[in-house]
Amino acid sequence: MIWRLNDVKLTILAVAMAAGLGLQSRVVHAAEEHVLTVAGGCFWCVEADFEKVPGVREVVSGYTGGTTQNPSYKQVTGGGTGHYEAVQIHFDPALVSRDTLLSMFLRSVDPTDAGGQFCDRGESYRTAIFVSDQAERALAVSAVSEAEAQLGQAVVTPVLPAATFYPAEAYHQDYYKGDNRVLTRFGPIKQSDAYERYREGCGRDQRLRQLCGRRRCPPAAAASLPGR
Repeated sequence: MIWRLNDVKLTILAVAMAAGLGLQSRVVHAAEEHVLTVAGGCFWCVEADFEKVPGVREVVSGYTGGTTQNPSYKQVTGGGTGHYEAVQIHFDPALVSRDTLLSMFLRSVDPTDAGGQFCDRGESYRTAIFVSDQAERALAVSAVSEAEAQLGQAVVTPVLPAATFYPAEAYHQDYYKGDNRVLTRFGPIKQSDAYERYREGCGRDQRLRQLCGRRRCPPAAAASLPGR
């Protein structure tokens, strides 16, 4: 009976240790995920660009930087809320660094344009980098300075304190790869096709190629640009 009782105790101990190791593993795994919040005009496009980057786990479209609580897309794009269309890039720092993502970001937008991005104009389409502490601020300021030197132009993308981030409506998430049919001026077409036509019509990639040719951008950043 004593041996059986000891066996039970050992079994309970083994289960507890396994559970503890599993919990520790989940905590370590969660600690490996960092978040970078940026605004780069149309959040569909920024999401589409960065979800293709190795080491990025998820990109969430949303709104930040303003004063209106739980804003809608209509409110933000209508102006007056102070919010930017932004994304939160969730990444594994063991696979891709924050400074690499910042470098890529500043070459996936037009950081010389203070009035919006490409065909999208207005305050909600401005660019920005949001930071939570001095270490993040230092990396962002360094990335902006580096981009200025490589582009040979003033970069107007501000580095701002992080604010409450509100995820956008569900239909905006992963819009670029949606299969739903939407009504456009081309008629009813797949959502992903509508996105591609919007992106091309907005002149985003054409401007990026004009602004940031291979000769003036680091190879890794240039290779990450759409259409490369």
